[in-house]
Parts: sequence; C-alpha cells; structure tokens
Amino acid sequence: MTETTKPLPGKPLPGKPLSGRTALVTGASRGIGAATAKALAEAGAHVILVARKVKALEAVEDEIHAFGGTSTIAPLDLMEPDAVTRLAGAIAGRWNTLDIMVLAAAYLPELTPLSQIDPKQFNQALLTNVVATQALIAGFDPLLRRAEAGRIIGLTSSVGAAPRPYWGAYGSTKAAFENLLETYAAEVERLCPLRVAIIDPGATRTEMRARAYPGEDPQTVKAPEVVASRLVALLTQGFDTLHRERIG
Repeated sequence: MTETTKPLPGKPLPGKPLSGRTALVTGASRGIGAATAKALAEAGAHVILVARKVKALEAVEDEIHAFGGTSTIAPLDLMEPDAVTRLAGAIAGRWNTLDIMVLAAAYLPELTPLSQIDPKQFNQALLTNVVATQALIAGFDPLLRRAEAGRIIGLTSSVGAAPRPYWGAYGSTKAAFENLLETYAAEVERLCPLRVAIIDPGATRTEMRARAYPGEDPQTVKAPEVVASRLVALLTQGFDTLHRERIG
C-alpha cells in the first residue's frame, strides 16, 4: 500500500462535501470503479484504490492528483488467501475509521449454458464476487462501525435477481453477493449508523460490458462517470438501509 498524501481532516470544505472522509473502492483501476474513485476524490474524500494492476492504479491516482485530490494505492488480488485481512490490518494501522466502501470489483465468466460452465472460471467468479465480499465486510467491519456514518455501496447486476439464459455463473454469484449485503445490513441496522446500498448500474460503457455484448456500439450506453456521479450524490445525501436503485 503506497500512501502519497494524508487525508483531509476536519469539517467538509466548501464544494467538497466528502472532505475529511476516507473511502475504499475495489475494482478501482478501470470502468465504474475508477470513475467512482475519481469522483469521490473530487468531492474531497481520501480514496484508497484497490485492484490487481499497479500501473493502472497509478494512472488513476495521477488523474486524482492532477485535480488536487488525495489517494492511496493498494495493489491487491482479491483471490489471494488472506489478502483482504492484510489490507484491513494495514489500513487500520493508519486510519481509525473507514467512512465509505464501494464494492465495484467483479469477475465475469464466459457466457455459456449452465451445463457447460467452466469450473475454473466459475470458481474465480465465486472467489471474486462472493468470498472476497464476505472477507471485505469482515475485515473492515470494525472501521466501518466506528465511522460517524459508515456507508457500503455494492454494485450488482439485474441477472442476480432475474436469471437469464447463459448468465447462470455470473448471475448466481451476484445473487449471493446481494444476499451477503442484505444480511449484513439487517445485522448492523440497529447497532450503529452504518448503512448499506445495493446499486445496479445498468448498461454502462465498460470492458465487462464489451465482453458480454461484443457487437454493441459502446457509444449507445452511458459512460461510467454517470454512475460515479450518482453514487457520490447518494453518499452526499445519505440513505436508509437497505437502499436499492437501478441507474438508467
């Protein structure tokens, strides 16, 4: 984990509604995760950027620093055993709380009939989309509970709730992802100010979308920045557990 600047302390600054807050974003090297990390930093939050590829994280961090934002890069493979535990320990050693966690990382297996799902790809999807989610919640639970108003936003897909042919591998992991978040939201609702939201970003111009719909003109779907803007607005306004929303 490489820290370049300190988070901004104190009350929110004018035009920076999230100043003084610390946010962690998984899948922060590209797509919705990268756009959200930049939008959070622009709103004043100190953002911890989590993804596997160091150079891609550094590129996002450079953009954040270009407009005066602050960030910390944390290269991490969510599939690696104990990786999240180590990350949580490192962050707890520098910050007393974690105000925001955005779960944007996901793995999309090849779209195929259920009977032909590749076991290796399915296992990778389960580890990334489900097992890592539980590990992140468990690892950061103490920091999130100590925050004045901790917030978790998990990005899902419509196929998690509405099964679709050939999407069984991905859809089943997203159904489990949502179940974990719903369960956690119910467990903490009466114990602390921590709140959980599950957001379906809808059709968005990402690499994952391009893989799923190779013939689609990417200019016909919204940019990741549209989703990022809505997430920051939601975090600024606040929400009740369990908030659900689909961004059109």
